[in-house]
Amino acid sequence: MGLDQTALNEAALARIEPGSPVAIIDIGSNSVRLVAYSGISRAPTPLYNEKVLCGLGRNVLSTGRLNEEAVRRALQALARFRVLCETMHVGQVFVLATAAARDAENGPAFLEAARAACGHPIELLSGRREAELSAYGVISGFHAPDGVVGDLGGGSLELVDLRGSAVGSGVTMPLGGLALQDLSGGSLKKARKIAAEALKKAGPQLDTLKGRTFYAVGGTWRALARLHQAARDYRLHVMHGYTIEPNDELSFLQVVEQSDAATLAAVESVSEARRPLLAYGAVVLEELIRSGRPREIAISATGVREGLLYEKLDDAARARDPLLLAAAELNRLRCRSPGHGPELQAWTDAFMASLSTPETADERRLRHAACLLADVNWRTHPDYRGEQSLNVIAHASFVGIDHPGRAYLAVAVFFRHEGVAPEKASPLLRQLAGPRLFEQARLLGAVLRVAFPVSVAMEGVLPRTPLAMRDGAVVLTLPHALRDLASDRLSNRLRGLGRLLGVEARIEIEG
Repeated sequence: MGLDQTALNEAALARIEPGSPVAIIDIGSNSVRLVAYSGISRAPTPLYNEKVLCGLGRNVLSTGRLNEEAVRRALQALARFRVLCETMHVGQVFVLATAAARDAENGPAFLEAARAACGHPIELLSGRREAELSAYGVISGFHAPDGVVGDLGGGSLELVDLRGSAVGSGVTMPLGGLALQDLSGGSLKKARKIAAEALKKAGPQLDTLKGRTFYAVGGTWRALARLHQAARDYRLHVMHGYTIEPNDELSFLQVVEQSDAATLAAVESVSEARRPLLAYGAVVLEELIRSGRPREIAISATGVREGLLYEKLDDAARARDPLLLAAAELNRLRCRSPGHGPELQAWTDAFMASLSTPETADERRLRHAACLLADVNWRTHPDYRGEQSLNVIAHASFVGIDHPGRAYLAVAVFFRHEGVAPEKASPLLRQLAGPRLFEQARLLGAVLRVAFPVSVAMEGVLPRTPLAMRDGAVVLTLPHALRDLASDRLSNRLRGLGRLLGVEARIEIEG
């Protein structure tokens, strides 16, 4: 969804009010999970996350009933979650139940016992409702998403078309890992046939997927992505926004299906209870890729739970940018003078407008986030500020950003501390950013290296000291009252920016 400049700045300046924590308990077919958040926000901050792999959906389709041991484990987890919520002083608790409780004949009895254990009402989601919340979760976690959301749980797969903030029709199928294992009698060959046949009913969704993004939601697909990263020696271990090219994914999925899970690289990062489901998740994803022919697969760490929080926001809150909100919160918490970040945005806006090569809207958005993050590690020892900034920003729990965007933010702030020589940058992050974003990061880093000796990270200075390209040179203008800011150090930084742009640079004193 597009935001004009006023809305972007408003979003960046907005503070996330802490309020009372909220929690969501998700009673799924494979796991029962508690996630507590700082509040209902466009950029919710997780306070605590715990899951128990109970396997409620195991054999439900063949027996019609929830397994007694799985029920016992689930109720035990829910009782623990109740105490944890009380300990955290959670103000609101939302409890959701999905396919296993929906499909089992003893589901109503279990839900009654579950309500008593957790102490809160439970919303039993229909397949259509689950698909809708999954789509909202992807809207909350991706900037201007366009494609099809696929939420794979233990009991079911939900598919729904998504264009920006517009949610299309959804469909649910019994293709969750536990359900498919049950239906196929443990045969992957039979599981493939079941998946292919079921997906024929998803024509309205898969017919629109060609050349667009498939957003993969669910723990099994996240586990497969983690293994994919290990197999490719991919070092940015952040799941959200990780993208995979379909042909590469197909070859990897075939390896997963044909291998003993215990032999896969980094399989120790996947719980033993989930490992048997990897091959079934691979089968479903492979059939989806063959049927829908997406342009890319994007892994989403946001789903039903985040979708529920997003649903509870008003239209104005939904329109805010979660990346800029999160960056604004870090700016408020960790920078020397929080008002300096928005001033950096405006100061660099004016400079970028004076150049002959305009930014795209997405590049401007990333630059605004980088300005808010430029001073977050000022307390770190000077020798390590660049490295620490890079690590904090690259691995932050941001949403609304892909991996190239993460690389840009991390490298831009790294350059602000360490200088803009390209060989100083992490080869991985340089590759992830790509040529244009990497050069944009170098440019912003050089500009920030001029800004901080002028403002010393304090607000109120930059609006009086404009930087602009004028008459073929980079010019920093100082008012007469601040003329003594001119120094060899500042001149050297300004000349460094000029060399990057291939022009001369000078300081001018007004008056």
